[in-house]
Amino acid sequence: MKGTIDNTTIWNEASKAGALFGAVSIGCLLLKELSGLSGSTFLMTAAAVILWAVEFFGCILLMKNLMLRLTEKYEGVKMEHTFKFGRRAALLSGLLLASAQALMILNMPQEDMNTLFSEVTASLTSAQRAQVEGMTDKLPIYTFVFGWAYCFLYGTLLARIMSRYIFMQNLFQGNFPNNNEDKPDEQ
Repeated sequence: MKGTIDNTTIWNEASKAGALFGAVSIGCLLLKELSGLSGSTFLMTAAAVILWAVEFFGCILLMKNLMLRLTEKYEGVKMEHTFKFGRRAALLSGLLLASAQALMILNMPQEDMNTLFSEVTASLTSAQRAQVEGMTDKLPIYTFVFGWAYCFLYGTLLARIMSRYIFMQNLFQGNFPNNNEDKPDEQ
């Protein structure tokens, strides 16, 4: 017997989906960081591109499958329910990924951070360099906020598209009547 859909059910299912999305995204992030330990610029770039594609398209397929599972598991699921589910999953997974990114920056050794900033600010004037160095302490906060916003906006857009896609598929799944009366006039 199928359960009924309500706001609490959507939050429960979205939290599970958000944890899954967050785990996939954090896994890709950690694999990108591990590829950096190789020291090979080509390997780091190739791994970053491949893992970005896996994460991007994997999240699309995962969102579709989780929304389909929601419609199969509960009765009375409408387009608005799948959209709310996807948006909430994006909110929660973005929280996990942004936290992991900020934590990685907080745990970065100070000498690596200084090297990174010296490479980034090499072509800047001294006034611009002072401004960039002033925001070094706030970099984890900026990373958290903008990472969370990006994940939430991407997930919301994806949820909007996928929720419509799922219900458009269901709309055209029925059999059409095959009447012989529907032939064009032979005049």
